[in-house]
Amino acid sequence: MFPVGGVGVMLLLIAVAALVAAAVAAALARRFGWQWAALFGLLLLSLAAIGVLTLIPANGAPGIVSAEGRLDHCSWDIGGPAPDGFWILPGGQRLLNTAVFVPAGMLLVLVAARWRSAWVTVPLGLAALAGYSVLIELTQLEAARIDRACDVTDVIDNVTGAVVGVLIGIALLPVVRPWRFGRATTSREPVASRR
Repeated sequence: MFPVGGVGVMLLLIAVAALVAAAVAAALARRFGWQWAALFGLLLLSLAAIGVLTLIPANGAPGIVSAEGRLDHCSWDIGGPAPDGFWILPGGQRLLNTAVFVPAGMLLVLVAARWRSAWVTVPLGLAALAGYSVLIELTQLEAARIDRACDVTDVIDNVTGAVVGVLIGIALLPVVRPWRFGRATTSREPVASRR
């Protein structure tokens, strides 16, 4: 029996994740500057929110999921049947599966762009987001008690959302300019040496 679930539990867990992400950002701000640390904290929060939205039952605690009622394999029916919408975002489960990965892809670019290695880090990060999606689906398959189903279509939708997010992040680079986020300056530092 899975003892928790529902929108209230999801919102509570996301709020806790937001507090943890804010604490991590505050710890990193002194070394990397508050702008970059805030982007990193938001990236952590987006990853935690994905986990909560995909691994906590949306309609309350499902109780007992019988062995006969669970799948023993992932569905390979690409674009197959999916549940109708979700309470936050109408338009179907597939749209939500895509949208939930967009912020992570966007923030990945903005966090990585601070360093010259971003041209390597961003593709590796995108691969890591795809791996995160696969891990979520495998968890849904193995943990029948959360009453979720493993579906390859979800992975495709998740990766599509991450790619859209990366493209949005690239488009935002000239506006956000994360490469300018340096260390916090101190009053003892000469003005000429500040960026």
